[in-house]
Amino acid sequence: MGIELHAEKAGCAEMEIAEITDSDLFKLVRHALKSALQGDPDQYEQLLRVMHPDEGVLPDVALLVTCLKALSGSVSCLDIVHHKSLIASILQMSMWNYGTDVMDALMEFNISLAASSGQYVDLCLEMLVSNFMPPDSFISLLNQPPGILRKGQVIDRIHSTLTYIAKLLPLSPLRLERMITERMPHIFTKEPLILIYVENMLKLESGAIGDLVGRTMLVAIMDKLIDLDVDIAWDDILQEDFTKGIFDMELGDLEWPMDDGQQNGDELQISWMERYFSGNLNAQKLDSLIVLTFEHLNFCKESGRLSQVFHTLLQSFQQTVLMAYKSKFAQFVLFYACSLDPENCGRRFADTLFHKFKSSKYPEWRMSAVAYLASYLARAKFLPISFVAEYVESLLEWCSTYCSNQGGSINPKAHKEFYAGCQAMMYILCFRMRSMLAIPRIRSRISKHIEDILRHPLSPLMVCLPSIVEEFLRLAKVTHLDVPDNFVSSNLLESELSMAFGGRERLDTFFPFDPCLLMKSDRFIRPNFVYWSMVRSSYDNDDDDDEGTSDEDDIEICTAGNGINIPNDGAARSYDQDLDEFEIDLHRLMTLKEEMLALPWQRVVPCHEELKMLVLIRGWLWQVTEIM
Repeated sequence: MGIELHAEKAGCAEMEIAEITDSDLFKLVRHALKSALQGDPDQYEQLLRVMHPDEGVLPDVALLVTCLKALSGSVSCLDIVHHKSLIASILQMSMWNYGTDVMDALMEFNISLAASSGQYVDLCLEMLVSNFMPPDSFISLLNQPPGILRKGQVIDRIHSTLTYIAKLLPLSPLRLERMITERMPHIFTKEPLILIYVENMLKLESGAIGDLVGRTMLVAIMDKLIDLDVDIAWDDILQEDFTKGIFDMELGDLEWPMDDGQQNGDELQISWMERYFSGNLNAQKLDSLIVLTFEHLNFCKESGRLSQVFHTLLQSFQQTVLMAYKSKFAQFVLFYACSLDPENCGRRFADTLFHKFKSSKYPEWRMSAVAYLASYLARAKFLPISFVAEYVESLLEWCSTYCSNQGGSINPKAHKEFYAGCQAMMYILCFRMRSMLAIPRIRSRISKHIEDILRHPLSPLMVCLPSIVEEFLRLAKVTHLDVPDNFVSSNLLESELSMAFGGRERLDTFFPFDPCLLMKSDRFIRPNFVYWSMVRSSYDNDDDDDEGTSDEDDIEICTAGNGINIPNDGAARSYDQDLDEFEIDLHRLMTLKEEMLALPWQRVVPCHEELKMLVLIRGWLWQVTEIM
């Protein structure tokens, strides 16, 4: 095509417009570069004005594209000293400000320059990384259709160029990962910018060079989550009321109604979050970044890479999150990954935590690990009860062995790991006791050690958090678990003894998987989460039942939930799970049989749906009795 360019005619001092072809322009560009080396800057300065027009002057897009292509074919003529201003003006161009023709020409120049000499590689990579984020003037467009389209165009070209350079220069990814982590936005960067930067990092992690830079990207992202997390003070979340127990605080403060008829859910969540995070920009950034990470984990699950990614996350967790002082939210990345693959990721996480508790040389690390383990096992709805029971039994065995090797009496500071282990065991049982004790073989294993541990002279019931101890003993009474009955309630959230074993970090009050207070993240966590309100309601019913039933009351025995639990979700089940379900169902049947035989027949009122089956059920229960 023909391009108009100012050219100096021989014998004339004035510049005039001449129609030239693209091939002629390529020659002029080369001539301008060589002239600059020889001390004649006129044509070189003209070239600079094409790359960087004066303020208020719109660039000639066709001319800009052709000059960039000409420079791509002339990189051997570039000198890093004499052509420094030209190279800088090109590499400082923001792709976000141009259409796809200019973007493609820029990427072509970038690749040619990087491949021409090692001295340009870092400059080219920096240009690409700097385009991870748009200029501030573009932020308002990011959520509009033109902005979304431009974002996709820019990001796709950046990553295809990085991949191409990595193929040409195998060591470039090492430079790239260092550059990305060093240029990562600080926590006070505007939310849209830090989000799009992390989005680029995650795209690299799952892209063609992910095997080379992916681990560094994930670790850097987890570090950034922790930076934001620790910047949010506990005072920003809630004013702790020490007249409430741990469980009462959740019921009263952290739960919103589940009945959609009571209040619009979205409006309620928004007002609830504003209560704790009104004006806290870093909490909102952290929420958005965690959701972005959740979505990436979903993508990894679908592409069969979750196990590989989880390995890196678990290493990062041990190095940063586990050691962070009362991390509040970042750990939910691990929780969500485990929910996507309980059998693999879920077990690896629990194994790692229990191993840390048993073998770490630092008491604080061991206490933190067992706090994570307890909170995880208590809250993860996706873990089968046999899985949870396995770790409770392991904790009981560890505590029992510790008791066997220790004498003396209460000493919170000297035996802090022991008290942390006991508190973890009681905390898990507060959430899971009913389900576990319904299985006879698990009940017998738990009963084997628990009373001896609690009655040991080290007196864990006197040292652990009173609110947990009291709830544990209350539920143990409801489920008829043999535990000491001489404990005197203090009605306190904490005691001097619990504060002593908790230490300066107050690890005695650390429950890392308490309900997630981040609104957007909560939507991912809530379906997989056990809330105390779910557990407490079932025990409250038992408390009501303990008050007795009058002779005049009719008893309905076929209500929903009283029958055999037949799973119909199609999920694969292990032999242990099937056995556990069988034992639970058999236990329910025997309990039901005893209740029926103890009652006059006329007081048993069947469900309407199963009226015709009542006689058969009763006859079958008699057969079960004879068999057993």
